[in-house]
Amino acid sequence: MSTQTPGQTAEGGASRINKLYFAVWRWHFYAGLFVIPFIVLLSVTGIIMVWFSAISPEYGERLHVSAGAEMPIIAQAEAAAAHAGGTVDQYIAPYSAENPALFRVQTEAGARILALDPATGTVLRDTAEGDTWEEWANHLHGELMQVGEAKFYGDLLVEIAASVALLLVVTGLYLAWPRGGRGFSSMLVPDLRAQGRAFWKSLHLSIGTWVSVFLIIFLISGLSWAGIWGGKFVQAWSTFPAEKWDAVPLSDATHASMNHTASETVPWALEQTPMPASGSDAGVAGTAEGAPVDLASVTALARELGFDGRFQLAFPADESGVWTISRDSMSNDSPDPTSDRTVHVDRYTGHILADVKFADYGLAGKAMAVGIPFHMGLMGWWSAALNIALCLIFIGLAVSSVIVWVKRRPSGAARLAAPPRPDLVPLTKGVVLIALVMAMAFPVLGLTLLAVLAFDLIVLGTVPPLRRALS
Repeated sequence: MSTQTPGQTAEGGASRINKLYFAVWRWHFYAGLFVIPFIVLLSVTGIIMVWFSAISPEYGERLHVSAGAEMPIIAQAEAAAAHAGGTVDQYIAPYSAENPALFRVQTEAGARILALDPATGTVLRDTAEGDTWEEWANHLHGELMQVGEAKFYGDLLVEIAASVALLLVVTGLYLAWPRGGRGFSSMLVPDLRAQGRAFWKSLHLSIGTWVSVFLIIFLISGLSWAGIWGGKFVQAWSTFPAEKWDAVPLSDATHASMNHTASETVPWALEQTPMPASGSDAGVAGTAEGAPVDLASVTALARELGFDGRFQLAFPADESGVWTISRDSMSNDSPDPTSDRTVHVDRYTGHILADVKFADYGLAGKAMAVGIPFHMGLMGWWSAALNIALCLIFIGLAVSSVIVWVKRRPSGAARLAAPPRPDLVPLTKGVVLIALVMAMAFPVLGLTLLAVLAFDLIVLGTVPPLRRALS
């Protein structure tokens, strides 16, 4: 039985080797070398985040309490403030009568999150805001633990890795595409009869094919939070237009100012939208006429508007600030993204200044409202289980690629054993078009490709020792 080298014609012969195949393989190899550590890091931190948000939240919101008559909401807030020795500036309603309420309390030492029994006012858990495993993993997942000005570079490095990972998926699917007499089953089913490198290559190929769609969804939804592609392009173009709020005065602050930690809680489509401001006659009827505009009346308004179960209520940040009632699936308020809603209330008149629902988002906003909680495993138990399973598969995919490389690499060789670089690569129209589309859609990827291409052609082409080490 004859065998056929991938990328070689049925007639065989070195002169018929498909140079494009080896060029793509070379790009796939080098992209993998850079991306694999990030895939493992993002997958491990992703599992930690899913566990401590969807399964075992650390602030105590899933603790069990005995259902009973609740204390007045203001009395609950006073009990929380007295316990922490500070001022309450956020209330998070309990999931049910058998779960505690959460209060965010500002103290001289920083903000604290208290889980409080609504029936007795007993504080069940007291945690410094952000002092959680989820926050640690989130900070590492998105910014590589960088702070201050260095935070930009940590975010940029993750964005480069995610962008290059998209190239990794595209090139991987090209390499896996049936050729040389192989059928589509080779893409989907590993060859369990193979041994050594052939087995691991077949396993890597089939697993990669199956999870490619999920990996693309995770990468794009993650990139939407990135500083350049997300913040400067997609999110900036898809922000909910504040002009839809009829004759409402706007603040200089944006909704992003309501994010207190790396675990961002403001809807993606609203982050860059200016906040409305209190202090005018704008808006429509809200809290009960004549009643003071306080925690009790705004909470009652939230219930009247249909905010059942868990919702969040942020107090006005300053003299022109507003009360903000919100339900957001990415904040673990609900497993249903289509129920997302944000309502702003004037702190003086009690008028509703803005009421934004899922249906009001643009196409990108709706896609992200669904994509982000899916990415975070917050759409129900099935979503958490699927996310953890996929993260484990991504780790397995990375490990299998390393095994394939090690088994291919000559023993004792002081070089990478990269796929050979063809001297002349046929730039077909299809390849050029795909490369241009990806580069234009993801500018960081385009710049990275240009930098790597220049390095490959100029540096490796003129420095023989380096060329030997990286070949």
